[in-house]
Amino acid sequence: MSNLLVPGMFAAGCVAGMLLDSMGVQLASVHDVSVYILYALMLQVGFSIGCSDNFVKVLRAMRPKYLLIPVATVTGTLLFSAAVSFLLSRWSVADCLAVGSGMGYYSLSSILIVQLKTPSMGVQLATELGTIALLANIFRELFALIGAPLFRRYFGKLAPISVAGVTSVDVALPSIMRVSGSEMVPIAIFHGLLIDVSVPFFISFFCGL
Repeated sequence: MSNLLVPGMFAAGCVAGMLLDSMGVQLASVHDVSVYILYALMLQVGFSIGCSDNFVKVLRAMRPKYLLIPVATVTGTLLFSAAVSFLLSRWSVADCLAVGSGMGYYSLSSILIVQLKTPSMGVQLATELGTIALLANIFRELFALIGAPLFRRYFGKLAPISVAGVTSVDVALPSIMRVSGSEMVPIAIFHGLLIDVSVPFFISFFCGL
């Protein structure tokens, strides 16, 4: 049921946007609201990381080799995003990299891309790119949840963690624990926390190119 909530809210937002447009509401005012939503999301990210009981445990269990997992996730995601850009003539390599940089964080990535790309692209194109980021990262989360057993079977215990991206710390964690084992939970949390922190920096960097 919770998996249907995300696309349901997205559809509701599309309908609300059409109604606001038909009523003559300026898109700029809606964009201003989204900026404040972004600030609230960033505050929530900080609270969720700082207040997590697992955060201290993960810090104590950290090993330098664990850093290779998020590095591999980021590298693979960006390489795939860059490759996709050659099939999409409308969007530049930097645009596709910004979309991929969401790493499964669909809510933050879509809002941040719209905010950062509006000055250079205009509201319409920035909104389109933000919508692509929203859908791409929603699908990534769904693939991580549904395909976890297959990723574990064919690519090993770490594969479900890497595919999940930022969601390895929350939404996808139960699936990871079930298919990869409870010993992978600290690694998944550590991986998700690092990816979570990196998302705003990567998106800001690629949106600025």
